[in-house]
Amino acid sequence: MLPKLSHQQTLEPIYLQFLDSLASSQFTGDIDKRYSARLAQATDNSVYQFLPQAVVYPKTQADVRLVMKMASHPDFKSVVFSARGGGTGTNGQSLTHGIILDMSRYMNRVIEINAEERWVKVEAGVVKDALNDALRPHGFFFSPDLSTSNRATLGGMINTDASGAGSLVYGKTSDHVLALTSVMHDGTVLETDSISRDTLAAELDEKTSGSAAKLQQAVSALTLAQREEIESRFPKLNRFLTGYDLKNVWDETLSHFNLSRILAGSEGTLAVITEAKLDITPLPSSRMMVNIKYDSFESALRHAPDLVKANATVVETIDSKVLNLAQQDIIWHSVSALIKDVPGKVIDGLNMVEFAGDSQDVEQRVANLTAMLDKQLGEEDAGLLGYQVTADKASINTIYAMRKKAVGLLGATKGHRKPIAFAEDTAVPPEKLADFIMEFRALLDSHQLQYGMFGHVDAGVLHVRPALDMCDPQDERLLKTISDQVAALTLKYGGLMWGEHGKGVRGEYGPAVFGETLYQSLRQIKTLFDPHNKLNPGKLVAPLDAGELQYNVDSTKRGAFDRQIPITTREAFPDVMNCNGNGLCFNYSAYSPMCPSFKVTGDRIHSPKGRAGLMREWLRLLEAENVDVEALAKSKPLGWLQRTQNTLKKEREYDYSHEVMASLKGCLACKACSAQCPVKVDVPKFRAEFFNIYYQRYLRPAKDYLVAGIEDALPYMAMMPKATNLVSQNKLSQWVIKKSLGYVDSPALSVPTLKQRLDGHACRGYDLEALKAIPTDERSQYVLVVQDPFNSFYESGTVYHFIKLIEKLGYKPVLLPFKPNGKPIHIKGFLDKFAKTAQSSADFLNQVFALNMPMVGIDPAMVLCYRDEYQHALGKQRGEFHVQLANEWLLSAIENLPKPVDVDQAGEAYTWISHCTESTAKPKTASEWQQIFAHFGAKLNTVSLGCCGMAGTYGHESDNLARSQTLYEMSWDETISSLPQDKILVSGYSCRSQVKRFGGFKPKHPVEALLGLVNG
Repeated sequence: MLPKLSHQQTLEPIYLQFLDSLASSQFTGDIDKRYSARLAQATDNSVYQFLPQAVVYPKTQADVRLVMKMASHPDFKSVVFSARGGGTGTNGQSLTHGIILDMSRYMNRVIEINAEERWVKVEAGVVKDALNDALRPHGFFFSPDLSTSNRATLGGMINTDASGAGSLVYGKTSDHVLALTSVMHDGTVLETDSISRDTLAAELDEKTSGSAAKLQQAVSALTLAQREEIESRFPKLNRFLTGYDLKNVWDETLSHFNLSRILAGSEGTLAVITEAKLDITPLPSSRMMVNIKYDSFESALRHAPDLVKANATVVETIDSKVLNLAQQDIIWHSVSALIKDVPGKVIDGLNMVEFAGDSQDVEQRVANLTAMLDKQLGEEDAGLLGYQVTADKASINTIYAMRKKAVGLLGATKGHRKPIAFAEDTAVPPEKLADFIMEFRALLDSHQLQYGMFGHVDAGVLHVRPALDMCDPQDERLLKTISDQVAALTLKYGGLMWGEHGKGVRGEYGPAVFGETLYQSLRQIKTLFDPHNKLNPGKLVAPLDAGELQYNVDSTKRGAFDRQIPITTREAFPDVMNCNGNGLCFNYSAYSPMCPSFKVTGDRIHSPKGRAGLMREWLRLLEAENVDVEALAKSKPLGWLQRTQNTLKKEREYDYSHEVMASLKGCLACKACSAQCPVKVDVPKFRAEFFNIYYQRYLRPAKDYLVAGIEDALPYMAMMPKATNLVSQNKLSQWVIKKSLGYVDSPALSVPTLKQRLDGHACRGYDLEALKAIPTDERSQYVLVVQDPFNSFYESGTVYHFIKLIEKLGYKPVLLPFKPNGKPIHIKGFLDKFAKTAQSSADFLNQVFALNMPMVGIDPAMVLCYRDEYQHALGKQRGEFHVQLANEWLLSAIENLPKPVDVDQAGEAYTWISHCTESTAKPKTASEWQQIFAHFGAKLNTVSLGCCGMAGTYGHESDNLARSQTLYEMSWDETISSLPQDKILVSGYSCRSQVKRFGGFKPKHPVEALLGLVNG
């Protein structure tokens, strides 16, 4: 039996008192004390796990001031904070056992764009790619780049002085910071920008008061006094050792001072940055990329200096491991033509070289480079295998998308050992990089470790992620050993261990890098800004007289909790355990299909990362109660009376399972995560598994039974469609259904029904024996249409038109008997019933499949269920049957058909919008439909939209109605409204239903438009 679970992680009394005081103040933001919310913010993209006391979401700078001022009261001296943005840190940068100040939910405005003076003012929670969306119409972009740009915030970028591709040309984040507005530990607002040395001197003479003046005077004096030591100690690198930038706080002539340079890279240990004024860069008029292929990764590294000399804007590299993982990912379909295989050769290294600027200059630089490459290829020099050039901006962006996904892709490595971040952003002088990496490789090889490598060879930065199993205590100890060795190795080569991603818990290596004198200067600066150590304490440095740093490389890791889960359970829930915190599910864009529930709520418990984390804790707590979760999954539910009693007590008695349920029931089950996530975390799969167990203890909502039984009921309802509609579609019935079942806007059955439409048609009257009697050489002319519940019973015209299209193309359609697919059953977690339904359908479809006639289904979600959920539930018992999507079959069918004589490519033009499940599981679908329409003389445009908000039955549940409508308005509404209604084509039944509900019309399925084209 599923027990009642308690986490025993109650809030410390002083924090509870502080949060209660904050709630009763004029604070306008959100205060979240839920254990689930704390867990969701307990991890980042690192191996560490620190459970915060609470998460606070300020709405304004005034809120931040109020929080800090209240916390400065002596009663709350021990209350500490860490500001957080996208949570993409790789070394625990924003993790804390205190209170998280999450700036991303509300403080995400682009305040002002001044194109004439080339600057922008933003709040700290603005996502980097969202900023560039706002700048693009003005002809500018914020140039520091990073792989997490679609979820990393400007506040996080400033605090880690982030940089990435193109940093030799575009520099680091701090190079673009003009001014900052921050809130100090006591609530004081600090404004920092460039100030002349003369002004500083005048302020000192006039004894100007105020926090900014005092800090400027103290820090300027300290950094001038230590100038010689700073110049000798700080490595001569494009990258900066994240901490406090003692060197660049002064310009090169020592004539101007900017305290913002101290805050940039301070990782929230000095102040809470709330606003930033940033320099922006004109968009280049021309971009070209040369993808260069090598026989080894070493060849790629050693060739990099030649590429830098060619005045490249960007030089990025990846090794064969990353390349091979990319080839297995959804991303590869968009880049494979740009990185073609070299016949007879194996590509073990790749350099991606971009040139940006004025067209003539870019073309000349590319011509110079390709001439050099041709010469080296002819001489079989430098390990070159070949190269490809592209000037297409979309293609260049897809290459970068693949490179940016490299971090996450490494997490998809098979086995218990996974490549992890802890020594992944080393930086050395570029001319020493190849030798450094060879020694780095030898170091890792000595420990018999696997690893992947990629990075910015032009800047001497390479990301190396050794594969370790953090559930293995021996591997955890090995992490510290390797970390120490890498720290020493980077110093040997005149480099840094933290060249790009911030320092985080690695502050223990600071004294060796800075030396005792400068290290004490850093502590002095921390004391000036944050004397009571309230801001991200334990990171970078501690104030004077505050003792040793609280956190280090040996700090508590996620593995310490995960190893409490039995290995058999971990293997049974791979989607839960494999999440590595990469955070791609936090993608800001409403036009990305990834995790609509997070987009619409802004709550991280409603993300794949959040849900996986909550499930891991659920599995851990079950083990603490000595419960075998695999045996539990096979148990029978409690009796109805006991489940009723447990349900009635839900509001009074805490059960951690309720927090997991609150997170998972918000999932739309769209399955975008299963393909978009680099490690393929499949939330709908473990969601169904959780539902199956949870409802052994608690009562199911009545609507679950309605949804799960719909496929069985529809054939009977369709016997009397008008009567059924009369009962279900009147206002009184709809009100009763909404109040009693929580179900809204249920669709009407088709009238006439599919049976009526096809009365007397040859496609009906399925007879297996008759089909078996058809000669083998004639069977290719038959098409077996697999029915689904939605199109067959609610939109019978679509099936009817598909059958007509098959006939028009010269084939013979056969309508197979309706067999429940089981998708609605699975979504609601009736796993036993789903397995039986799936087995019954699979047995039938395998019989038919033996006929060697193509089987085709219309609805993408239903067809893909046969390939995914059936495989997981049935394993080998699924059999080998294959149901094609309509576009898959049509693509093969037109190969055998001549093009229509009167094809007019300038004729009909349609716009196709995909279904979320379809676009993520089958990313080539758009191009396939385009080929099909082109064959019939029509142009098909495609648009990328996010989730429509329906997702099967999700949008019909009254609890989800508001979110369903918001999702539609986020990306669909504007696009749908701008297009001719009769030219909009939508593959998914649920998407068409959503457009009908909120757009006022029902779009066609692509097969209906094709029938019109064929009919002329």
